[in-house]
Amino acid sequence: MAWLPVFVPVAGTAMVLLFRRRRRLLGPIAVAALAGTLAVAVVAAFAGSTASWDWGAGIALQLSVEGAARPMVVLVPLVALPIVGFTAASLRRDPALARLLGLMVAFVGAMELLVVAADFLTLLIGWELVGAASWSLIGHEWRDPNRPRSAKEAFITTRFGDLGLYLAAGAAFAATGSFRYSDLAASSDPRWLAIAAGGVLVAAAAKSAQVPFSPWLFSAMAGPSPVSALLHSATMVAAGAYALIRLEPIFSQVPWFPPTVIGLGLVTALAGGVVALVQTDFKRALAGSTSAQYGLMLIAIGAGFTAAGMGQLTAHAFFKALLFLGAGVALHTGGTLDLGSLRLGSALPKVALLFGVGAAALAAIPPLGGAFTKEAVLAAAFDAGVWVGAGTVVAGLLSVLYASRLHLLGYGPGPTQTSGERPGVGELLAIGALATITLLLGALWLPGGEKLLETVASGRIAGGEPWELWVSLGVIALGLAIIAALWKRHRLVDLGIPDRLRAAVADWWGLPTAGRVVIVDPVLRLSEGLRITDRSVVDALVLGTARTATRVSASLRRSAERVIDGGVHVIAGGVLRTADTSRSVDDEAVDGTVEGIALGIGIAGEQSRKLQTGMSYHYYTILVIGAALIIFVTVLWR
Repeated sequence: MAWLPVFVPVAGTAMVLLFRRRRRLLGPIAVAALAGTLAVAVVAAFAGSTASWDWGAGIALQLSVEGAARPMVVLVPLVALPIVGFTAASLRRDPALARLLGLMVAFVGAMELLVVAADFLTLLIGWELVGAASWSLIGHEWRDPNRPRSAKEAFITTRFGDLGLYLAAGAAFAATGSFRYSDLAASSDPRWLAIAAGGVLVAAAAKSAQVPFSPWLFSAMAGPSPVSALLHSATMVAAGAYALIRLEPIFSQVPWFPPTVIGLGLVTALAGGVVALVQTDFKRALAGSTSAQYGLMLIAIGAGFTAAGMGQLTAHAFFKALLFLGAGVALHTGGTLDLGSLRLGSALPKVALLFGVGAAALAAIPPLGGAFTKEAVLAAAFDAGVWVGAGTVVAGLLSVLYASRLHLLGYGPGPTQTSGERPGVGELLAIGALATITLLLGALWLPGGEKLLETVASGRIAGGEPWELWVSLGVIALGLAIIAALWKRHRLVDLGIPDRLRAAVADWWGLPTAGRVVIVDPVLRLSEGLRITDRSVVDALVLGTARTATRVSASLRRSAERVIDGGVHVIAGGVLRTADTSRSVDDEAVDGTVEGIALGIGIAGEQSRKLQTGMSYHYYTILVIGAALIIFVTVLWR
C-alpha cells in the first residue's frame, strides 16, 4: 500500500503520454491520476502503511507512512490537483501540453517517494527525481534560450546543496551499517550523527531556498506560473522543510543543530521578507515571500515544535499555490508581471477577491488558518528565546507589508479594460478550490485545534502566552496602516527607496551575483574543463590505444600468416616427397620381389613338372633318393 502513492502518478504520466495526441483527454487524465493518488494516499495515511524492497547485498528501500509523512503524503496530491487542473485549462493551446502535464504528474510521484522514504537511500532517489523534474519543468519553454539557462542555474544551486544529503547517507551507513532512519536514531556515535545532521541541514537549506541558497527561486520563475505554484507549495521547496521535520527527533541530539536551524530560519525570514517587500516583479515578490515563510518553519522546527512547522507548511502550501495561480492570471490578462502596471481588481473582481484570501493568509490575519499556524510559530520562537521571538515579530510585520502590497498592486482598483485573455471557468474553479481550503483551515482556531494539529503532525506545539496574540494583532494593524499611507502617497511601488538601492536589495542582496561567481560559474567552468579533458585526453588515450591495438593485430596477423603458410608448405612438400619415395620403393623393391618370387615359383613348377614322367620306376628311384637324403641329414644332425 505504501508504494501506491508513488506508482499511481507514474501510471498517470504514462497514460498522459500514451494519449498525447488526443489533447481534450490530457487534462481529465492528469486530474484523474492525481485524484487517484490522493485517494490511495488517504488510505495509506490512515493505515500507517510500511513497505520494503530488497535491493540486494543487504540494502533495501524502506517506505513508511508514519509521523509527519501522514499529513504530507495527502497534502502533496491535494495541492497539486487544482494546480494541474488550472494548467490544463490555462495552457490548453500549448503545443507541449502533454509533456508539461506528464512532468507535473511525475513530479508529484517523485515527491511522494521522498515523503514516504524511511531511509536515506530512498530519500536520495526521491530527492534526485524531484530535482530532475523541477529542472525539466522550469525549462519547459526551452526554445527561449533564457529558460534553459535559468533552469540550469536553479538545478546547479540546489545540486550543490544536495551533496550534503549524500554525505548524510554515507555517515548513516558508516555509523550503523544501514541507511534506515531508525538505525541512525539508535546510533551511539555522536560524530557520525553530527555529520549526518550537517549534511541534511545543507541539503534542506538549498531545497527550501534558505540563505545563502535563496536566489535560485528567482531562476525558477522562468517556468510557467502553474509550475511555480507547484514548486513553491508542496513539492520542491517543501522537500527541505519536510526532511527537517521528519528527522528533527534524531538530530535534536546534536547540540549545535537546533540553534543553527533557528538562526538560519530567522535570517532568511527577515532577508526574504525585505526582498519580497521591495520587489516589483509579481512572481519574484512571491518567491521572496516563499523563502521568508520557510524561514519561519525552520524557526519552529529548530525550537523542537515540529507540529507548528508542519502546520505552517500545510497552510502555506494552499495559499501560496493560490497566489501563484493569481499571478499567472495577471500575466495572461495584463500581459506583464510588473507590479507598477497591473491593478486588475476592477477588471477581474472575482480573482481579486480570491487572491485577497490568499494574501490575508500570507499576512496571517485571523481567523484564517495561516494566522493560527503563524501564532504557533511565534510561540515556538519565544520559547527558544526573547530575541528569536522579537525577530519573528519583525518577520511577521514584513509579511503583512509585502502581502498587502502585493494585493493592492496586483489586484487593487484600476482600469477595467485589459488586453489579454481573461480566466475561464476552469481557472476560476482551481483558484476557488484553493481559496476554500485556505478558509476552511480557519477551523484550527476552534477549541481542540491545537490538539488536532499535534495529532495529525505527530509533533508538539508550544503553549503560547495571550499577549503574543495581541502583539500579532498590533503588528497587523501597524503593517496595514503603513501600506495605506504609502498607497495614499502613491509610493507603494518604490516605497520611497532610491532605485539603485532598491534594485540591489530586491536582487537578493547581491547573492545571485555572488552565487554565480562562487558556485554556478566555477561549476560550469569545471564541467567545460572536464568535457575538454574527456575529449582531449581520455578520448585521445582510448582512441590511441585502439589504433595501436589495431596495428599490432594487423602485424600479428601478417606474421602468423607467413609462419603458418610456410609450415604448411614445408609439411606439404615433405609429404609429397615421402609419397614419391614410397611410390619408387613400391615400384622397384616390392614389385621386383613379388615378381622374382613369382618367377621362381614358376621355374620350380616347370622343373617339377618334368619329373612327372608317368614311369613308376622313376618315382621309386626318386623316393629312395629322398629317403637316403633324410637319413643322411638325420645322422649328420645328431
